[in-house]
Amino acid sequence: MFNTLCVIGVGLIGGSVARTARAQNLAARIVGFGRDQDLANLQLAKQLGVIDEFYLDIAAAVAHADCVVIATPVATTAAVLGLLKPHWSAETVYTDVGSTKGSVLAAAEAVFGYVPDNLVPAHPIAGGEQSGVSAAVEGLFAHKRLIITPVAGTDAGALAKVQAFWQGLGSVVSLMDAQHHDSVLAATSHLPHVLAFALVDMLGHKDEQSEIFKYAAGGFKDFTRIASSDPTMWAAICTANKQEILPLIEQLRTELAKIHALLAADDYAQLFATFAYAQTARERFLEQFERPV
Repeated sequence: MFNTLCVIGVGLIGGSVARTARAQNLAARIVGFGRDQDLANLQLAKQLGVIDEFYLDIAAAVAHADCVVIATPVATTAAVLGLLKPHWSAETVYTDVGSTKGSVLAAAEAVFGYVPDNLVPAHPIAGGEQSGVSAAVEGLFAHKRLIITPVAGTDAGALAKVQAFWQGLGSVVSLMDAQHHDSVLAATSHLPHVLAFALVDMLGHKDEQSEIFKYAAGGFKDFTRIASSDPTMWAAICTANKQEILPLIEQLRTELAKIHALLAADDYAQLFATFAYAQTARERFLEQFERPV
């Protein structure tokens, strides 16, 4: 599909893009780009066969690329676009993997003064708690949803290429407005991470005195799994999407206050009704989640 695929940021997601692209013959050659401090990870990526070559110089990395995937934390998007700007090619398509899309569009506006028509923002709803190329896996995106957020000026040909690329990686592709994307993901992904981090932060400080973790059951492990995610990445995501997350935190405060009041009043009936509704809603979610796409 592409002669040369350049992956900027060969970590869990970028490495999985490279591994899967190779397995699906989506690129004849795959190269990686990173900073000086990424050298060991890039060397490992080449050693593992994830990429064919790597560069610490952006001009060399993108010299022959007809597709560039930006797979760095969302907080670095503007800096990466700034590096790419002098070498931007109308013959190349550019996409990313950021968990927030409004921030990507804002970064493009800040760097270029507009959103280039061959920049097609995307978000694969897939991942894991580990980081680095050693965590990359072939098939990570298989049957997983991928959201593309084009703008009015997005080139139809670039959009078609990027959509076909992600479908080739196994993704189920949807198109939506960036603001809608950020609103949906704030509720379904960003807020749950905030909750997991907050709960473990609270209990972690208690555990220093009372050995809470020693007696925690499997439910605690399951509920807090995502608190093992990279704190640097998630602090950046939450900061980038705070306008969508903050109102949800306020709504959660209201919900917790309601449950607090029901417990204080020994209102078993309403407490049961709240929990029963939540159980039914989650079953509805599971039916949708597990339905073949």
